[in-house]
Formats: sequence, structure tokens, C-alpha cells
Amino acid sequence: MSTPDQPIIAARDLTFEVGGAAGRVNILRGVSLEVARGEALGIVGPSGSGKTSLLMLLAGLEQATGGTLRVAGQDLGAMDEEALARFRREQVGIVFQAFHLIPTMTALENVAVPLEFAGRADAFDRAAEALKQVGLGHRLGHYPGQLSGGEQQRVAVARAFVAAPALLLADEPTGNLDRATGQAVMELLFGLREQHGTTLVLITHDPALAARCPRQVRIEDGLIAADSALLPVAAE
Repeated sequence: MSTPDQPIIAARDLTFEVGGAAGRVNILRGVSLEVARGEALGIVGPSGSGKTSLLMLLAGLEQATGGTLRVAGQDLGAMDEEALARFRREQVGIVFQAFHLIPTMTALENVAVPLEFAGRADAFDRAAEALKQVGLGHRLGHYPGQLSGGEQQRVAVARAFVAAPALLLADEPTGNLDRATGQAVMELLFGLREQHGTTLVLITHDPALAARCPRQVRIEDGLIAADSALLPVAAE
């Protein structure tokens, strides 16, 4: 586990390659990044620059092809699939652009899933409380298909926070929502982040949304092109 004075994310010369019909493609070409515990970091950059790939590495959903990556004090490159699944369950919450809710489960069941996997006897009580926190205490028994887009993303936010993760990763969380609904969801997400002291890494194409994070990093062509901790980050 990382201590309060250690970065929750420590990436050194990360590379990530994928195979394709035309051969190997370099997605990340040597990314080094440190993020302090409790920090809110916005990641911006053009489509295809490597933003989402970096998030997938931070979540332990993909393995880097080079470099080192420690998240919450754990060396992700040294972990097998079982250890990575445990790491995600215990340390990471994720909110995607697509809501990724299980359509055959109610809102309550969707939020309880990570707690059930962790063996928590109070999974449903905690899930109900998390849904109340996002304003959906009256929707516990509704299925995703019975909820609006904004409500579905609120369920996804509740699921991401329910296990009190050290790190929250959000990839274009308002991308499928209209502006007003998106703003409401982000107010909720930032409010919960502050309440829980959670580290946030937010990927977005919206400069105004990125600007809500005290620090911004711009990725271009698989490399960090700018870091507002060092120099300003240009808008999209």
C-alpha cells in the first residue's frame, strides 16, 4: 500500500503496443507520471492519442509492454490476472462513457456487485446507501432499461464509489449525456470525490470540465506533451 507521502500513481517510461493487420502499433511511447494521493488530475488530448489506453493500464485492465507502473503501492506489472482483479476490487472505481450496467440486474444489484465479489455481508445495505447519496433511493428496484441516461450514469457513479476506492478513473463520463445532465453528474462526482478524499483521474475532451481539476496533463501521440504542474496545457 502507498503511504500518504508516496504518490498513488508512479509510472516510469510506460509503453503499450497492440498488434494489428499492419503489424505492431505503439499506443504509448514512454509515459512517466506521478499523481499524489487525493489529487484531481484531468487528462486531455486528441482522439487516438493514448488517453484511454493509459487509463486501462492504471486500472489493471491492460498490461504495459514496457516500463514500470505502481498504483496504490502495488506493482501492476508483477501481478497475475487474479491479483489484478483483487487490486481493482479493493483499490479502483471506474466510470466509463458507456454506463456498463448489467441489464438483467436492478440498480441495487448493479451497485452491490463489487461488494458481493469482495464477500461483504452488508453489500446490499451499502449499495442502497450509495444510491441514496446519488439521489436514486427511489430507484433501487429499477432495471437500467427503466432509467434515463443520467440516472444510469448515477448508478455507475454509485457503483464506482461504493467500495470507497483509493483511486477513481473516469473516461469521458458525460460523453453520452446532454450538457445539463452531464453537469449534474459531474457535480455529483466531484462532490463525492471531495467527501471521500478519493484520487481522481478524469479523461475528457471538454476543456471546461478538465479545468475543474487543479492539474491537467495533455497527451499527444502517446507521449505527455504538457503538464500544468510544469507548464500550461493548451485547450482542445
